[in-house]
Amino acid sequence: MRQATITRDTAETKITVSLNLDDYSTIDIDTGIGFFDHMLNAFAKHGRFGLVVKADGDLQVDPHHTTEDVGIVLGQCFKQALGDKAGIERFGTAFVPLDETLSRVVIDLSGRSYLVFDAEFDNPKLGGYDTEVTEDFFQAFAFNAELNCHAAVLYGRNTHHKIETLFKALGRAMRAAVTLNPEIKGIPSTKGVI
Repeated sequence: MRQATITRDTAETKITVSLNLDDYSTIDIDTGIGFFDHMLNAFAKHGRFGLVVKADGDLQVDPHHTTEDVGIVLGQCFKQALGDKAGIERFGTAFVPLDETLSRVVIDLSGRSYLVFDAEFDNPKLGGYDTEVTEDFFQAFAFNAELNCHAAVLYGRNTHHKIETLFKALGRAMRAAVTLNPEIKGIPSTKGVI
């Protein structure tokens, strides 16, 4: 089974993430940030990932450290669970609509970390979640999973819808990229390593 459990313990947060790429029967998210929990649930459900996240962060300061550190650990879990990446599709693309909003996420599990993030949020806060930390989460995730991620809100009005479509599209694009394909022999790269 392709899975990983990683704990990150700092003076600001204690994060434990368990990821299972092949069995999504367990999804249990508790970060202390209601909207972020909703987004991670959507990511896991639409990506068909088993995901358990337990986060204890300095929310009395703000949600930034918790959100970013979850992105770090989740990215590390994907990197570990994928191992040498033999037989995976490697690339994933997803377009996700929600009412008036449409977002796109494109992934390359290239072993190279890069994020292009194109989204503007008119509402700065959703519950206890600062919307600007969405990009920080995507950055932390992309750099620690060692992947290329191109994420864009193509159009929309509602900030909740914009962020939710980004998380759902990230889940679906990651599902496509991590899928094992029996027609792919070995590492899907002309270099022979990714």
